[in-house]
Amino acid sequence: MLGTGHAVREKLAARVRETQEDLIACTVQLVQAASPNPPGDTEAVAEVAKSLLSVVPDIEVEIGFLEKPIYNVIARIKGKGLGRRLIFNGHLDTFPISDEEFWSVNPLGGELVNGKLYGRGSADMKGGLACSIQATRLLAEFREHWSGEIVLTLAGDEETMGSKGTAWLLDRYPHAIGDAMITGDAGSADVLRFGEKGMLWLELKAEGKAAHGAHVHLGVNAIERLMNAVERLLRLREIPVSLPAEVDRAINQSASISERISGEGESETLRRITVNCGLFQGGVLSNIVAPHAESSIDIRLPAGTRVAEVEKRIAEVLDGLEGIRFTITRRFEPLWSDPNHEIVHHLKRAGL
Repeated sequence: MLGTGHAVREKLAARVRETQEDLIACTVQLVQAASPNPPGDTEAVAEVAKSLLSVVPDIEVEIGFLEKPIYNVIARIKGKGLGRRLIFNGHLDTFPISDEEFWSVNPLGGELVNGKLYGRGSADMKGGLACSIQATRLLAEFREHWSGEIVLTLAGDEETMGSKGTAWLLDRYPHAIGDAMITGDAGSADVLRFGEKGMLWLELKAEGKAAHGAHVHLGVNAIERLMNAVERLLRLREIPVSLPAEVDRAINQSASISERISGEGESETLRRITVNCGLFQGGVLSNIVAPHAESSIDIRLPAGTRVAEVEKRIAEVLDGLEGIRFTITRRFEPLWSDPNHEIVHHLKRAGL
């Protein structure tokens, strides 16, 4: 997109350095606009993002929604002529604040302390949003030197992985689809992610028969039924995975850095199916045979696996279990780009 002239690149780099205070101020404004999800009300932060972008001449910027209060933002600027389209993608919502009494600062204050900015969403991902907004504003100053388009797609419901944010933007706006995409989501400056695992969310329910704990022969324990079902699902971890060679190579090359950041075993986790029982509950009292029980399961799928294949295995391992019902509530295929793609090389070079 940007011309190859060294002088132009140096001027742009100088502007980045000159406007660091603006970047910090932008982040503070975004942090101060509460957007916890749940409940997912992103109206205030969407208005802040729109106002920060509206200073750009000839920018197209809209706020839209499929369902209130989940508001999304899409913006577009054009260069000097036809060319490729780069997407800056991010999310406006954050995790809930919760337990505010344990915060040492105002969680919505956006306070700078010893060179660090504190507040809910500073890292995930209002700092990344600020960078995307600032990049768009600065590139607009140099638009006579690049061709194509820059589009920002800012979604309102990423934390709950819903369909009212990015999916709605993609369905509604043709220019939400680009030739490459950059997202400044939470992570490390030492790591460049080129993909993500797929996901299956599973709800398990077990039915039994209540009885007094002194007469267990008269009842059927739903918790025991559920334990058996969960144990079978844990065996999905053993499914062999044929990881694409280029993905496997990239994991190997980055192992020393990724494991230093994310802990020993990160590289192996990226290569296999993981199963996590995140919620398990049931029963009435300790002296009553549990008539009901339920569990929520999170299954992550690496590159080289398919949702349909794993769903088939789930049905097989749970088939014939009396009193067990399951529902798949979320499903996403693994998504990844070629780690040798042009955009990856540009980002790696920019990070040096």
